[in-house]
Amino acid sequence: MAAAGGLPGILADHQIRRLAQEEGMIDPFVEKQTAEGKISYGLSSYGYDSRCSNEFKIFTNVDNAIVDPKNFSEDSFVDRETDVCVIPPNSFALTRSVEYFRIPKDVLVICLGKSTYARCGLIVNVTPLEPGWEGHVTLEISNTTPLPAKVYAGEGLCQFLFFKGSTPCETSYADRKGKYMGQKGVTLPRIKK
Repeated sequence: MAAAGGLPGILADHQIRRLAQEEGMIDPFVEKQTAEGKISYGLSSYGYDSRCSNEFKIFTNVDNAIVDPKNFSEDSFVDRETDVCVIPPNSFALTRSVEYFRIPKDVLVICLGKSTYARCGLIVNVTPLEPGWEGHVTLEISNTTPLPAKVYAGEGLCQFLFFKGSTPCETSYADRKGKYMGQKGVTLPRIKK
């Protein structure tokens, strides 16, 4: 994949557009902010607002499971395919981005939650998308409130910021065969063996 062009720093809308359209960095790609009765998504001045899919894994402790990142039990979640996910109070859910990302070797991507959800007590957490990584992004949504909270599938959930490095990295996520490479759907924690 070609470099983003220009000096190191945060990528502007025209640079993100070029990488998305010419290099397939974001697919599907929405060229401008879209709102019209929805929580906005699409290309912004210095980022891209991503949508969440209608696939959700909602945390539950019906079976008294213990959360262990080295031995994660799927019994900790219930699966739902829905246009509106209700996250229980003080709980969380996993979903994935609608968009499939292919990150160039000289770009690092940081994710931040959208203010619309943050103002409702919903926090979105994603680790950085590393150079050379590709896949659907698994998104963690924490409901920090004492009330149930709604999340809308197909609408904006978070914003990705793209940072160009001074040079491509020596070893990309793809080069080291990272454990989440090429993930599709909502992906649970795993340990590389």
